[in-house]
Amino acid sequence: MEIRQATIKDTKAILKIYTPYVLNTAITFDDKVPSEKDFQNQIVDILKDYPYLVAEKDGKIIGYTYAHYYSQRAAYKWTAEVSIYVDENARGLGVGHKLYSALEKILIQQNVVNLGACVTADNSGSVSFHEKLGYKTSGILKHFGYKLGKWHDIIWMQKKIGDTFEPGEFIPYEKL
Repeated sequence: MEIRQATIKDTKAILKIYTPYVLNTAITFDDKVPSEKDFQNQIVDILKDYPYLVAEKDGKIIGYTYAHYYSQRAAYKWTAEVSIYVDENARGLGVGHKLYSALEKILIQQNVVNLGACVTADNSGSVSFHEKLGYKTSGILKHFGYKLGKWHDIIWMQKKIGDTFEPGEFIPYEKL
């Protein structure tokens, strides 16, 4: 399995992974599948400041992850929100762990200190996955998103990956 930077050429494969999450689950609160152009724009925009990575096996993309701003306010520049999606047929193969490990190494180089992950509370697989990687629950927001005919709680999980005493200046991804 190879972990590499995503490109806009990967858009169709990434969208193919994301689509079942949108249509069949409350893992994402998107209720419509984004257009290919919207996904291309997302990749380009994120890569200016943060990594966007794919896992590829035998020439097929089987997962992806990216980080993005938690908030545009200056006080949060050392905090990134992370997202990860793995092909339904590739779960349990260590794809997520390898993607997040590669993502974290880059974020450490960027002087990111805190990672946040927003997880739907009834997604116990994602909660367990994040806990195994050192994330801790920092808050639960009750009835916070409505999808598929019901309200869902969300769990904010966080992980410290850097020095909180005096962090270095944030380095945008395109400047690494």
